[in-house]
Amino acid sequence: MKKIYMDYAASTPVDEKVFEEMLPFLKTSYGNPSSIHSLGVEAFDAVEEARERVAKLIHAKDDEIIFTSGGTESDNFAIKGVAYKNKDKRGGKGYNIITSSIEHPAVLETCKHLESQGFKVRYLPVDKYGIVNPDDVKTAISKDTFLVTIMFANNEIGTIEPIEEIGKITKKNDVLFHTDAVQAISTIPIDVKGLNIDLLSISSHKIYGPKGCGALYARKGVKLQPLMHGGGHEGKLRSGTYNTPGIVGLGKACEIVKERISTDAKNLKSLRDSLIKNVLKIEESYLNGHPEKRLANNAHFRFSAIEGESLNLMLDDEGIAGATGSACSSKKLQASHVLIAIGLKPEEAHGSLRLSLGRQSTKEEISIVYEKISKIVEKLRYMSPLWNR
Repeated sequence: MKKIYMDYAASTPVDEKVFEEMLPFLKTSYGNPSSIHSLGVEAFDAVEEARERVAKLIHAKDDEIIFTSGGTESDNFAIKGVAYKNKDKRGGKGYNIITSSIEHPAVLETCKHLESQGFKVRYLPVDKYGIVNPDDVKTAISKDTFLVTIMFANNEIGTIEPIEEIGKITKKNDVLFHTDAVQAISTIPIDVKGLNIDLLSISSHKIYGPKGCGALYARKGVKLQPLMHGGGHEGKLRSGTYNTPGIVGLGKACEIVKERISTDAKNLKSLRDSLIKNVLKIEESYLNGHPEKRLANNAHFRFSAIEGESLNLMLDDEGIAGATGSACSSKKLQASHVLIAIGLKPEEAHGSLRLSLGRQSTKEEISIVYEKISKIVEKLRYMSPLWNR
């Protein structure tokens, strides 16, 4: 049975060119970048080249890139790092941190932790498409606010947030702006300076790089409290021996994204639109998220009177890999916090399916997936006591 992978939002395969560039640093160029011998210098030079490649993708400076273990650490580092540097502001009545109700758990759980430490967090609502209202951001900011963290695009429903408008508001109010760009960076050109972004999170395995590596962009002048202490790596901000193969892979992945971002976005959007058009032919099927302001590779559906978990498992039996929500919470049984936030009832949220496309996706796969979904939905509804047709 041919496998059809439609869960690129959860993870992507390592690009062959990325793998080839990583391989020497796993086999022969294995020196520690902090060592002064030739093998160490060779590794150090590779790390710095990767830093330059990451910076170029988002129009940043090389020394504004901090390597991490992935998107979760980058989010934690950005939010906690800023919070701990501003711990004296906890005594005011206003909100210290402003975020949205549909953020990734790496942001939401970090904010909840900071609340337990005495910080005040405001969780902004979203509309039925999952969009944060910039006016709500403006209204929530007070003299005690030091950070706004709003994701660039939602990892579940694919909605793209009004980052430019929010960036203008934070800059005008002298408040730092962090965005989790993990899902957006492969298909949306990002200029951190032009968008007034102060901190931005990147994950390697979402852009055809290896797992276990990521980066945090921190604008020059932004003060962060280190979360990890030790040998003083990354400008004394993130200690720990460099994951040289992973960093090299991330750098190459960023270089490839920069080269083909427009082509990828165009191709994926065409496939995505075809998938959405066909799936919505199924009776009582709906699209979650904004119909236009959405990631080029994201299609998130819900179907009346069925369980998304059952649909997903039956698709897997047919060789099709999809998801019911984010990979970080796909094994949990409770309804997605994102779908509840956009106004869906729990029973509606449980009938959802996320299909995300990638570079290897084809028109033929789209046709097969639609046919399989249509038949499985019909079968599940025949067994469902909630379906009255």
